[in-house]
Amino acid sequence: MSDMRIGGLATGMDIDKIVGDLMKAERIPLNKMEQEKTWLTWQRDAYRDMNKNFDELERMASDMKFSSVYNTKSTSSSMSDAVTATADPVASNGNYSIEVTQLATSAINTSSGGITKAGNEIDLNASLESQKDNFKNSASMDLANLDFTLTTFSDEGPTSKTFTITKDMSLNDVLNSVNTSDLGVRAFYDKQADKVILERTKTGNFNAGGAEIEIGGSSSFLTDVLQFSEANEKGGTDAAFTYNNALTVNSHNNSYKLNGVNFQFNDTTDGKNASIAVNNNVDHAVDKITKFVAKYNEIIESANEQVSERKNRDYKPLTDKEKEAMEEKEIELWEKQAKKGLLSNDSAIEGTLFSMRNQWYESVNTSGSFDTITDIGIKTSSNYRDGGKLLITESELRTALEDDPESVYKLFYGEGDEKGIAKKLEESLNNGMKQIEAKAGKSTSISNNFRIGKELDSIKDEMRDFEDRLNQIEDRYWSQFTAMEKAIQKMNSQSAQLMSQFG
Repeated sequence: MSDMRIGGLATGMDIDKIVGDLMKAERIPLNKMEQEKTWLTWQRDAYRDMNKNFDELERMASDMKFSSVYNTKSTSSSMSDAVTATADPVASNGNYSIEVTQLATSAINTSSGGITKAGNEIDLNASLESQKDNFKNSASMDLANLDFTLTTFSDEGPTSKTFTITKDMSLNDVLNSVNTSDLGVRAFYDKQADKVILERTKTGNFNAGGAEIEIGGSSSFLTDVLQFSEANEKGGTDAAFTYNNALTVNSHNNSYKLNGVNFQFNDTTDGKNASIAVNNNVDHAVDKITKFVAKYNEIIESANEQVSERKNRDYKPLTDKEKEAMEEKEIELWEKQAKKGLLSNDSAIEGTLFSMRNQWYESVNTSGSFDTITDIGIKTSSNYRDGGKLLITESELRTALEDDPESVYKLFYGEGDEKGIAKKLEESLNNGMKQIEAKAGKSTSISNNFRIGKELDSIKDEMRDFEDRLNQIEDRYWSQFTAMEKAIQKMNSQSAQLMSQFG
Protein backbone atom coordinates (compact mmCIF):
# COMPACT_ATOMS: atom_id res chain seq x y z
CA MET A 1 0.00 0.00 0.00
CA SER A 2 1.50 3.28 -1.10
CA ASP A 3 -1.03 5.77 0.34
CA MET A 4 -0.84 6.92 3.96
CA ARG A 5 -3.70 5.60 6.09
CA ILE A 6 -5.58 8.17 8.21
CA GLY A 7 -7.59 6.59 11.00
CA GLY A 8 -10.48 8.85 12.11
CA LEU A 9 -8.64 12.01 13.06
CA ALA A 10 -11.25 14.23 11.40
CA THR A 11 -14.40 12.16 11.96
CA GLY A 12 -13.56 10.56 15.28
CA MET A 13 -14.57 7.21 13.79
CA ASP A 14 -12.65 3.99 14.63
CA ILE A 15 -11.59 3.28 11.07
CA ASP A 16 -9.39 0.32 12.12
CA LYS A 17 -12.41 -1.44 13.62
CA ILE A 18 -14.67 -0.57 10.70
CA VAL A 19 -12.19 -1.90 8.14
CA GLY A 20 -11.55 -4.97 10.32
CA ASP A 21 -15.28 -5.74 10.48
CA LEU A 22 -15.64 -5.25 6.74
CA MET A 23 -12.69 -7.57 6.13
CA LYS A 24 -14.20 -10.25 8.37
CA ALA A 25 -17.09 -10.45 5.97
CA GLU A 26 -14.74 -10.44 3.02
CA ARG A 27 -12.68 -13.28 4.57
CA ILE A 28 -15.63 -15.68 4.94
CA PRO A 29 -14.89 -17.48 1.63
CA LEU A 30 -11.20 -17.77 2.64
CA ASN A 31 -12.18 -19.26 6.03
CA LYS A 32 -14.25 -21.86 4.21
CA MET A 33 -11.27 -22.70 2.01
CA GLU A 34 -9.07 -23.07 5.10
CA GLN A 35 -11.65 -25.39 6.68
CA GLU A 36 -11.87 -27.45 3.50
CA LYS A 37 -8.07 -27.70 3.37
CA THR A 38 -7.99 -28.89 6.99
CA TRP A 39 -10.75 -31.42 6.33
CA LEU A 40 -8.96 -32.85 3.29
CA THR A 41 -5.71 -33.10 5.27
CA TRP A 42 -7.50 -35.01 8.05
CA GLN A 43 -9.17 -37.24 5.48
CA ARG A 44 -5.87 -37.96 3.72
CA ASP A 45 -4.28 -38.96 7.04
CA ALA A 46 -7.29 -41.12 7.98
CA TYR A 47 -7.01 -42.99 4.67
CA ARG A 48 -3.29 -43.53 5.23
CA ASP A 49 -3.90 -44.85 8.75
CA MET A 50 -6.46 -47.26 7.30
CA ASN A 51 -3.90 -48.44 4.77
CA LYS A 52 -1.37 -49.02 7.55
CA ASN A 53 -3.92 -51.26 9.29
CA PHE A 54 -4.70 -53.11 6.07
CA ASP A 55 -0.97 -53.53 5.39
CA GLU A 56 -0.39 -55.00 8.86
CA LEU A 57 -3.23 -57.47 8.34
CA GLU A 58 -1.94 -58.31 4.84
CA ARG A 59 1.50 -59.17 6.25
CA MET A 60 -0.08 -61.38 8.90
CA ALA A 61 -2.17 -63.09 6.19
CA SER A 62 1.03 -63.67 4.22
CA ASP A 63 2.64 -65.31 7.27
CA MET A 64 -0.36 -67.64 7.56
CA LYS A 65 0.66 -69.27 4.27
CA PHE A 66 3.69 -71.03 5.80
CA SER A 67 3.32 -74.69 6.74
CA SER A 68 5.50 -74.14 9.81
CA VAL A 69 2.55 -72.30 11.39
CA TYR A 70 0.48 -75.48 11.44
CA ASN A 71 3.05 -78.30 11.48
CA THR A 72 5.43 -77.14 14.20
CA LYS A 73 6.64 -80.04 16.32
CA SER A 74 7.33 -80.28 20.04
CA THR A 75 9.80 -82.74 21.58
CA SER A 76 10.53 -84.15 25.03
CA SER A 77 13.30 -86.35 26.35
CA SER A 78 13.36 -88.92 29.15
CA MET A 79 17.07 -88.07 29.69
CA SER A 80 17.29 -84.37 28.87
CA ASP A 81 20.71 -84.07 30.58
CA ALA A 82 22.12 -86.46 27.99
CA VAL A 83 19.98 -86.10 24.85
CA THR A 84 17.62 -83.37 23.62
CA ALA A 85 16.01 -82.86 20.24
CA THR A 86 14.17 -80.46 17.95
CA ALA A 87 11.96 -81.58 15.08
CA ASP A 88 11.24 -80.16 11.64
CA PRO A 89 7.62 -79.96 10.42
CA VAL A 90 8.23 -83.03 8.24
CA ALA A 91 9.28 -85.20 11.19
CA SER A 92 7.02 -88.15 11.97
CA ASN A 93 5.28 -88.16 15.33
CA GLY A 94 6.29 -90.91 17.71
CA ASN A 95 9.02 -92.09 20.09
CA TYR A 96 12.69 -92.39 19.18
CA SER A 97 15.25 -94.40 21.20
CA ILE A 98 18.84 -93.12 21.48
CA GLU A 99 21.82 -94.65 23.33
CA VAL A 100 24.91 -92.40 23.37
CA THR A 101 28.13 -94.30 23.98
CA GLN A 102 30.65 -91.52 23.19
CA LEU A 103 30.65 -87.74 22.76
CA ALA A 104 32.50 -85.90 20.02
CA THR A 105 35.51 -83.97 21.35
CA SER A 106 37.97 -81.44 19.98
CA ALA A 107 41.62 -82.41 19.63
CA ILE A 108 43.89 -80.56 22.07
CA ASN A 109 47.65 -80.53 22.50
CA THR A 110 49.68 -78.75 25.18
CA SER A 111 53.31 -78.18 26.03
CA SER A 112 54.68 -81.26 27.81
CA GLY A 113 56.12 -79.05 30.57
CA GLY A 114 56.64 -75.44 31.60
CA ILE A 115 58.34 -73.50 28.81
CA THR A 116 60.12 -70.84 30.94
CA LYS A 117 63.16 -71.07 33.18
CA ALA A 118 62.48 -71.18 36.91
CA GLY A 119 61.88 -67.70 38.26
CA ASN A 120 61.53 -66.15 34.81
CA GLU A 121 58.50 -64.79 32.99
CA ILE A 122 57.81 -64.23 29.29
CA ASP A 123 56.74 -60.85 28.00
CA LEU A 124 54.18 -62.03 25.46
CA ASN A 125 54.42 -58.79 23.46
CA ALA A 126 58.22 -58.47 23.31
CA SER A 127 60.25 -59.98 20.45
CA LEU A 128 61.16 -63.67 20.85
CA GLU A 129 64.85 -62.87 20.31
CA SER A 130 64.80 -60.49 23.29
CA GLN A 131 63.09 -63.18 25.39
CA LYS A 132 65.33 -66.15 24.54
CA ASP A 133 66.98 -66.20 27.96
CA ASN A 134 63.57 -66.58 29.58
CA PHE A 135 62.71 -69.76 27.66
CA LYS A 136 63.86 -73.06 29.13
CA ASN A 137 65.16 -74.53 25.83
CA SER A 138 66.16 -71.63 23.59
CA ALA A 139 69.47 -70.19 24.77
CA SER A 140 71.44 -71.55 21.81
CA MET A 141 68.72 -71.00 19.18
CA ASP A 142 68.27 -68.15 16.73
CA LEU A 143 64.58 -67.37 17.37
CA ALA A 144 64.44 -64.96 14.43
CA ASN A 145 65.01 -67.53 11.70
CA LEU A 146 62.66 -70.43 12.38
CA ASP A 147 59.54 -71.75 10.71
CA PHE A 148 57.04 -74.50 11.42
CA THR A 149 54.12 -76.16 9.64
CA LEU A 150 50.75 -77.20 11.04
CA THR A 151 48.29 -79.51 9.27
CA THR A 152 44.67 -80.10 10.20
CA PHE A 153 41.99 -82.33 8.69
CA SER A 154 38.34 -82.17 7.67
CA ASP A 155 35.95 -84.13 5.47
CA GLU A 156 37.46 -82.29 2.49
CA GLY A 157 40.98 -83.47 3.37
CA PRO A 158 44.12 -81.92 4.93
CA THR A 159 44.93 -78.20 5.17
CA SER A 160 48.53 -77.13 5.81
CA LYS A 161 50.15 -73.80 6.55
CA THR A 162 53.77 -72.84 7.17
CA PHE A 163 54.50 -70.01 9.61
CA THR A 164 57.74 -68.02 9.46
CA ILE A 165 59.10 -66.30 12.58
CA THR A 166 60.83 -62.96 12.01
CA LYS A 167 63.15 -61.22 14.45
CA ASP A 168 60.56 -58.68 15.55
CA MET A 169 57.76 -61.15 16.25
CA SER A 170 56.54 -61.79 19.79
CA LEU A 171 55.01 -65.00 21.10
CA ASN A 172 51.59 -63.33 20.85
CA ASP A 173 52.30 -62.53 17.19
CA VAL A 174 53.09 -66.18 16.48
CA LEU A 175 49.99 -67.45 18.29
CA ASN A 176 47.75 -64.85 16.62
CA SER A 177 49.02 -65.88 13.17
CA VAL A 178 47.84 -69.42 13.96
CA ASN A 179 44.50 -68.17 15.27
CA THR A 180 43.79 -66.09 12.17
CA SER A 181 44.73 -68.83 9.69
CA ASP A 182 42.18 -71.14 8.08
CA LEU A 183 43.44 -74.19 9.99
CA GLY A 184 40.67 -74.08 12.57
CA VAL A 185 43.09 -74.00 15.51
CA ARG A 186 43.04 -71.90 18.68
CA ALA A 187 46.51 -71.13 20.10
CA PHE A 188 47.15 -69.39 23.42
CA TYR A 189 49.56 -69.27 26.37
CA ASP A 190 48.38 -70.03 29.90
CA LYS A 191 50.61 -68.24 32.42
CA GLN A 192 49.57 -70.29 35.44
CA ALA A 193 50.35 -73.62 33.74
CA ASP A 194 53.27 -72.04 31.84
CA LYS A 195 52.17 -73.89 28.73
CA VAL A 196 50.99 -73.15 25.20
CA ILE A 197 47.75 -74.80 24.09
CA LEU A 198 46.78 -75.78 20.54
CA GLU A 199 43.12 -76.75 20.20
CA ARG A 200 40.88 -77.60 17.23
CA THR A 201 37.83 -75.34 16.89
CA LYS A 202 35.70 -78.26 15.65
CA THR A 203 35.01 -81.65 17.15
CA GLY A 204 35.55 -85.02 15.53
CA ASN A 205 38.12 -87.56 14.31
CA PHE A 206 39.11 -86.66 10.74
CA ASN A 207 42.57 -88.33 10.61
CA ALA A 208 42.08 -91.96 11.59
CA GLY A 209 45.20 -93.35 13.24
CA GLY A 210 46.98 -90.00 13.26
CA ALA A 211 47.01 -86.63 15.03
CA GLU A 212 44.34 -84.04 14.28
CA ILE A 213 46.99 -81.29 14.55
CA GLU A 214 50.14 -82.49 12.76
CA ILE A 215 53.46 -80.71 13.40
CA GLY A 216 55.91 -80.41 10.52
CA GLY A 217 58.48 -78.25 8.76
CA SER A 218 61.50 -76.95 10.69
CA SER A 219 59.50 -77.55 13.82
CA SER A 220 62.19 -77.13 16.49
CA PHE A 221 60.40 -74.00 17.70
CA LEU A 222 57.34 -76.07 18.50
CA THR A 223 59.10 -79.24 19.67
CA ASP A 224 61.99 -77.69 21.60
CA VAL A 225 60.99 -74.16 22.65
CA LEU A 226 57.24 -74.74 23.13
CA GLN A 227 57.74 -78.48 23.93
CA PHE A 228 55.02 -79.95 21.70
CA SER A 229 54.74 -83.60 20.70
CA GLU A 230 51.99 -85.18 18.62
CA ALA A 231 51.97 -88.02 21.13
CA ASN A 232 50.57 -85.60 23.75
CA GLU A 233 47.43 -84.88 21.70
CA LYS A 234 44.14 -85.84 23.31
CA GLY A 235 40.54 -85.75 22.08
CA GLY A 236 39.54 -85.54 18.47
CA THR A 237 36.85 -88.23 18.82
CA ASP A 238 33.57 -88.77 17.01
CA ALA A 239 30.22 -89.07 18.77
CA ALA A 240 28.83 -92.60 18.71
CA PHE A 241 25.21 -93.55 19.29
CA THR A 242 22.69 -96.28 18.54
CA TYR A 243 19.31 -95.34 17.06
CA ASN A 244 16.24 -97.44 17.94
CA ASN A 245 18.46 -100.33 19.09
CA ALA A 246 19.35 -101.08 15.48
CA LEU A 247 21.43 -98.41 13.73
CA THR A 248 24.89 -97.48 15.08
CA VAL A 249 26.10 -94.10 13.85
CA ASN A 250 29.28 -92.04 14.25
CA SER A 251 29.17 -88.23 13.97
CA HIS A 252 31.93 -85.62 13.95
CA ASN A 253 29.57 -83.38 15.95
CA ASN A 254 27.49 -83.83 19.08
CA SER A 255 24.38 -83.55 16.97
CA TYR A 256 22.77 -85.64 14.26
CA LYS A 257 19.66 -85.35 12.09
CA LEU A 258 17.48 -88.35 11.32
CA ASN A 259 14.02 -88.34 9.73
CA GLY A 260 13.59 -84.61 10.38
CA VAL A 261 14.59 -84.92 14.06
CA ASN A 262 17.73 -83.03 15.18
CA PHE A 263 19.31 -84.87 18.11
CA GLN A 264 21.70 -83.02 20.42
CA PHE A 265 24.09 -85.06 22.58
CA ASN A 266 25.10 -83.52 25.90
CA ASP A 267 26.38 -86.64 27.70
CA THR A 268 26.57 -90.40 27.36
CA THR A 269 23.53 -92.39 28.49
CA ASP A 270 25.49 -94.93 30.61
CA GLY A 271 24.20 -97.95 28.73
CA LYS A 272 20.57 -96.82 28.86
CA ASN A 273 18.25 -95.58 26.11
CA ALA A 274 16.91 -92.05 26.08
CA SER A 275 13.34 -91.83 24.75
CA ILE A 276 12.58 -88.81 22.55
CA ALA A 277 8.87 -88.09 21.95
CA VAL A 278 7.84 -86.01 18.91
CA ASN A 279 4.32 -84.55 18.68
CA ASN A 280 2.46 -81.74 16.91
CA ASN A 281 2.94 -78.41 18.69
CA VAL A 282 -0.73 -77.46 18.69
CA ASP A 283 -0.13 -74.53 21.09
CA HIS A 284 2.01 -72.73 18.52
CA ALA A 285 -0.56 -73.08 15.73
CA VAL A 286 -3.48 -72.08 17.99
CA ASP A 287 -1.56 -68.99 19.12
CA LYS A 288 -0.76 -67.89 15.53
CA ILE A 289 -4.32 -68.43 14.27
CA THR A 290 -5.82 -66.73 17.34
CA LYS A 291 -3.59 -63.67 16.95
CA PHE A 292 -4.42 -63.42 13.24
CA VAL A 293 -8.17 -63.61 13.90
CA ALA A 294 -7.86 -61.09 16.75
CA LYS A 295 -6.04 -58.61 14.48
CA TYR A 296 -8.66 -59.17 11.76
CA ASN A 297 -11.46 -58.46 14.26
CA GLU A 298 -9.69 -55.34 15.55
CA ILE A 299 -9.20 -53.90 12.08
CA ILE A 300 -12.69 -54.61 10.73
CA GLU A 301 -14.20 -53.14 13.91
CA SER A 302 -12.25 -49.91 13.38
CA ALA A 303 -12.99 -49.85 9.64
CA ASN A 304 -16.71 -50.51 10.15
CA GLU A 305 -16.92 -47.72 12.71
CA GLN A 306 -15.27 -45.22 10.39
CA VAL A 307 -17.31 -45.97 7.25
CA SER A 308 -20.59 -45.93 9.22
CA GLU A 309 -19.77 -42.79 11.25
CA ARG A 310 -21.80 -39.72 10.22
CA LYS A 311 -20.25 -36.33 9.69
CA ASN A 312 -21.08 -33.85 12.47
CA ARG A 313 -22.00 -30.79 10.41
CA ASP A 314 -22.33 -28.62 13.53
CA TYR A 315 -18.57 -28.76 14.02
CA LYS A 316 -16.45 -27.32 11.23
CA PRO A 317 -12.64 -27.43 11.33
CA LEU A 318 -11.32 -24.48 13.32
CA THR A 319 -9.44 -21.70 11.56
CA ASP A 320 -6.20 -20.38 13.03
CA LYS A 321 -8.02 -17.22 14.20
CA GLU A 322 -10.67 -19.30 15.98
CA LYS A 323 -8.02 -21.41 17.73
CA GLU A 324 -6.37 -18.26 19.12
CA ALA A 325 -9.52 -17.56 21.16
CA MET A 326 -9.80 -21.10 22.61
CA GLU A 327 -8.07 -23.19 25.28
CA GLU A 328 -6.08 -26.26 24.20
CA LYS A 329 -8.59 -28.65 25.78
CA GLU A 330 -11.47 -26.87 24.01
CA ILE A 331 -9.67 -27.24 20.69
CA GLU A 332 -9.10 -30.95 21.35
CA LEU A 333 -12.78 -31.61 22.18
CA TRP A 334 -13.96 -29.55 19.22
CA GLU A 335 -11.71 -31.34 16.73
CA LYS A 336 -12.81 -34.72 18.06
CA GLN A 337 -16.32 -33.85 16.90
CA ALA A 338 -15.12 -32.13 13.72
CA LYS A 339 -13.21 -35.24 12.60
CA LYS A 340 -16.25 -37.49 12.63
CA GLY A 341 -17.21 -39.04 9.31
CA LEU A 342 -13.87 -38.59 7.54
CA LEU A 343 -14.27 -41.97 5.81
CA SER A 344 -18.06 -42.15 5.86
CA ASN A 345 -19.49 -44.60 3.28
CA ASP A 346 -16.14 -44.96 1.52
CA SER A 347 -16.62 -47.45 -1.31
CA ALA A 348 -13.03 -48.77 -1.34
CA ILE A 349 -13.07 -49.65 2.36
CA GLU A 350 -16.61 -51.03 2.28
CA GLY A 351 -15.75 -53.14 -0.77
CA THR A 352 -12.63 -54.55 0.93
CA LEU A 353 -14.59 -55.43 4.09
CA PHE A 354 -17.36 -57.09 2.05
CA SER A 355 -14.82 -59.09 0.03
CA MET A 356 -12.98 -60.31 3.14
CA ARG A 357 -16.19 -61.35 4.91
CA ASN A 358 -17.17 -63.49 1.92
CA GLN A 359 -13.73 -65.05 1.54
CA TRP A 360 -13.72 -66.45 5.08
CA TYR A 361 -16.67 -68.63 4.13
CA GLU A 362 -15.64 -69.76 0.68
CA SER A 363 -14.76 -73.44 0.65
CA VAL A 364 -11.24 -74.58 -0.25
CA ASN A 365 -10.55 -77.97 -1.82
CA THR A 366 -7.88 -79.32 0.55
CA SER A 367 -8.29 -83.03 -0.28
CA GLY A 368 -8.32 -83.45 3.48
CA SER A 369 -10.69 -83.39 6.43
CA PHE A 370 -11.55 -79.67 6.38
CA ASP A 371 -12.82 -77.47 3.54
CA THR A 372 -14.25 -74.45 5.43
CA ILE A 373 -13.30 -72.53 8.56
CA THR A 374 -16.45 -73.70 10.32
CA ASP A 375 -14.94 -77.20 10.16
CA ILE A 376 -12.07 -76.05 12.40
CA GLY A 377 -14.10 -74.09 14.95
CA ILE A 378 -14.14 -70.56 13.46
CA LYS A 379 -17.45 -68.82 12.75
CA THR A 380 -18.99 -65.36 12.49
CA SER A 381 -20.51 -63.66 15.53
CA SER A 382 -24.31 -63.90 15.54
CA ASN A 383 -24.50 -60.28 16.74
CA TYR A 384 -25.02 -58.16 13.61
CA ARG A 385 -23.52 -55.17 15.44
CA ASP A 386 -20.15 -56.95 15.39
CA GLY A 387 -19.94 -56.39 11.63
CA GLY A 388 -18.66 -59.84 10.73
CA LYS A 389 -16.25 -60.46 13.61
CA LEU A 390 -14.94 -64.02 13.92
CA LEU A 391 -15.23 -66.27 16.98
CA ILE A 392 -12.94 -69.22 17.71
CA THR A 393 -13.94 -72.35 19.60
CA GLU A 394 -10.47 -73.29 20.78
CA SER A 395 -11.27 -76.91 21.61
CA GLU A 396 -12.49 -77.51 18.04
CA LEU A 397 -9.46 -75.74 16.57
CA ARG A 398 -7.10 -77.84 18.70
CA THR A 399 -8.81 -81.05 17.66
CA ALA A 400 -8.56 -80.09 13.98
CA LEU A 401 -4.85 -79.33 14.31
CA GLU A 402 -4.21 -82.59 16.14
CA ASP A 403 -6.21 -84.70 13.66
CA ASP A 404 -5.18 -83.18 10.34
CA PRO A 405 -2.78 -80.18 10.51
CA GLU A 406 -2.01 -80.54 6.79
CA SER A 407 -5.67 -79.93 5.94
CA VAL A 408 -5.76 -76.82 8.18
CA TYR A 409 -2.61 -75.58 6.45
CA LYS A 410 -4.13 -76.07 2.97
CA LEU A 411 -7.34 -74.38 4.12
CA PHE A 412 -5.31 -71.19 4.72
CA TYR A 413 -2.66 -71.62 2.03
CA GLY A 414 -4.39 -73.60 -0.71
CA GLU A 415 -2.89 -76.18 -3.01
CA GLY A 416 -1.76 -75.80 -6.61
CA ASP A 417 -4.18 -73.42 -8.36
CA GLU A 418 -6.60 -73.61 -5.44
CA LYS A 419 -6.26 -70.43 -3.37
CA GLY A 420 -6.55 -70.68 0.40
CA ILE A 421 -8.26 -68.18 2.70
CA ALA A 422 -5.04 -66.32 3.57
CA LYS A 423 -4.13 -65.88 -0.10
CA LYS A 424 -7.61 -64.56 -0.95
CA LEU A 425 -7.54 -62.13 1.98
CA GLU A 426 -4.11 -60.95 0.91
CA GLU A 427 -5.38 -60.20 -2.62
CA SER A 428 -8.46 -58.33 -1.31
CA LEU A 429 -6.34 -56.22 1.02
CA ASN A 430 -3.83 -55.42 -1.74
CA ASN A 431 -6.64 -54.34 -4.05
CA GLY A 432 -8.21 -52.16 -1.32
CA MET A 433 -4.87 -50.55 -0.46
CA LYS A 434 -4.28 -49.65 -4.13
CA GLN A 435 -7.68 -47.92 -4.31
CA ILE A 436 -7.03 -46.02 -1.08
CA GLU A 437 -3.54 -45.05 -2.24
CA ALA A 438 -5.04 -43.60 -5.43
CA LYS A 439 -7.12 -41.33 -3.19
CA ALA A 440 -4.66 -40.47 -0.42
CA GLY A 441 -1.20 -41.56 -1.59
CA LYS A 442 1.60 -42.45 0.82
CA SER A 443 3.85 -40.26 2.95
CA THR A 444 6.43 -40.41 0.14
CA SER A 445 3.94 -39.67 -2.67
CA ILE A 446 4.07 -36.49 -4.77
CA SER A 447 0.84 -34.54 -4.24
CA ASN A 448 -0.19 -34.49 -7.91
CA ASN A 449 -0.11 -38.31 -8.02
CA PHE A 450 -3.26 -38.85 -5.90
CA ARG A 451 -6.71 -37.28 -5.79
CA ILE A 452 -6.66 -35.55 -2.39
CA GLY A 453 -3.18 -34.22 -3.10
CA LYS A 454 -4.44 -32.56 -6.29
CA GLU A 455 -7.42 -31.08 -4.43
CA LEU A 456 -5.14 -29.71 -1.70
CA ASP A 457 -2.86 -28.13 -4.30
CA SER A 458 -5.87 -26.53 -5.99
CA ILE A 459 -7.20 -25.13 -2.70
CA LYS A 460 -3.78 -23.75 -1.77
CA ASP A 461 -3.62 -21.94 -5.13
CA GLU A 462 -7.14 -20.54 -4.60
CA MET A 463 -6.25 -19.37 -1.10
CA ARG A 464 -3.11 -17.66 -2.35
CA ASP A 465 -5.05 -15.85 -5.08
CA PHE A 466 -7.82 -14.91 -2.67
CA GLU A 467 -5.29 -13.54 -0.14
CA ASP A 468 -3.96 -11.25 -2.88
CA ARG A 469 -7.52 -10.16 -3.62
CA LEU A 470 -8.21 -9.46 0.06
CA ASN A 471 -5.11 -7.27 0.28
CA GLN A 472 -6.39 -5.25 -2.66
CA ILE A 473 -9.86 -4.92 -1.10
CA GLU A 474 -8.37 -3.83 2.24
CA ASP A 475 -6.21 -1.25 0.47
CA ARG A 476 -9.33 0.02 -1.34
CA TYR A 477 -11.28 0.38 1.92
CA TRP A 478 -8.43 2.31 3.51
CA SER A 479 -8.06 4.46 0.43
CA GLN A 480 -11.78 5.33 0.54
CA PHE A 481 -11.84 6.08 4.26
CA THR A 482 -8.62 8.09 3.98
CA ALA A 483 -10.17 10.18 1.16
CA MET A 484 -13.26 10.74 3.33
CA GLU A 485 -11.11 11.79 6.28
CA LYS A 486 -9.18 14.24 4.11
CA ALA A 487 -12.39 15.71 2.65
CA ILE A 488 -13.97 16.16 6.09
CA GLN A 489 -10.75 17.58 7.46
CA LYS A 490 -10.73 20.11 4.60
CA MET A 491 -14.37 21.02 5.22
CA ASN A 492 -13.68 21.43 8.94
CA SER A 493 -10.79 23.75 8.10
CA GLN A 494 -12.94 25.86 5.73
CA SER A 495 -15.74 26.02 8.31
CA ALA A 496 -13.32 27.24 10.94
CA GLN A 497 -12.08 29.97 8.65
CA LEU A 498 -15.64 31.14 7.89
CA MET A 499 -16.52 31.14 11.56
CA SER A 500 -13.48 33.24 12.35
CA GLN A 501 -14.49 35.77 9.68
CA PHE A 502 -18.07 36.02 10.98
CA GLY A 503 -16.84 36.00 14.54
